[in-house]
Amino acid sequence: MLMIREVFITKPGQASKLAKLMKEVMPKSLVMTDVTGVFNKVVVATEIENLAAFEERMKEYSSNKNKGAEVKMKGYTDMYTSGKREIYRVVD
Repeated sequence: MLMIREVFITKPGQASKLAKLMKEVMPKSLVMTDVTGVFNKVVVATEIENLAAFEERMKEYSSNKNKGAEVKMKGYTDMYTSGKREIYRVVD
């Protein structure tokens, strides 16, 4: 099992908007905002079985199968200043 964490540092006033959008588009993911540490941080955490499943998810996201999400996500890159993806192995 793998845990993918996508971390965004948003522009001031955009964290709650981005978090709401991510929750809507990725309802099976855990969406979190900062309480301490770096301000304006949004973290989206998703569990996946393996890297092949991650690759399939990325293909599906960029394909025409996901047009609804694409429309909702239009312009989301204007909400943040930086971001990163972290992939962790979940230890049983």
